[in-house]
Amino acid sequence: MRRFLEFHGRREPATLKAEHVPSSLTALATRAHVAASTQNQALPARLFLHRKVPGQNLPWLNDLVRVATSRLPVVLTRDEVRAVLARIEGVQRMMATLLHGSDLRLLECRHLHVKDVDFGRNRITVRRGKGEKDRATMLPISTKAELAAHLERVRSQHPRDLANGAGWVELPGALARKLPSAGREWPWRRVSPATRTHVERETCRKRRHHLHETVVQNAELNG
Repeated sequence: MRRFLEFHGRREPATLKAEHVPSSLTALATRAHVAASTQNQALPARLFLHRKVPGQNLPWLNDLVRVATSRLPVVLTRDEVRAVLARIEGVQRMMATLLHGSDLRLLECRHLHVKDVDFGRNRITVRRGKGEKDRATMLPISTKAELAAHLERVRSQHPRDLANGAGWVELPGALARKLPSAGREWPWRRVSPATRTHVERETCRKRRHHLHETVVQNAELNG
């Protein structure tokens, strides 16, 4: 607000109208070359000043010149990816390999079910990904053997969970009501199950959740 008043020669705030606002905000972009966040912070300050002092509700500022923003993503080189993966072992390596090779987001990777992996078509189906949309992505051939070996270990654990009264997984939407026993079937098993089981408070069922995302994040950071 102080910048706004100084821009207009320290005039009495009550004498400043709506048409005085765009010029000061545009000057932040064209003259002061401030960051976009600074301009975005200045706009509500101007609106607050006009609402509290002259009692004006400003119209939408269509003619405002916005600060251009450009953020380049940070992408590891191939050698950097190989160096990171070489220092990770176990299920964390498998998940990290899928993340870097199949365009999966971390939360998408940890939510994968066994049935979402199609070895025949080299395809992974992402259920309710970003924007709550389903999509298909590639299963890298270089990861197939490692992923298949991992799933064999997970499959050997599944009957033990069932024998111990566990093995339940969370099903999407209303599927748990439509198919009550599906939550214990192998195709719905998590690709990256947690190391421990827990009892769900609402149903009293013993579940094995997926690995927490920090397990992979910490492994990559340490790598």
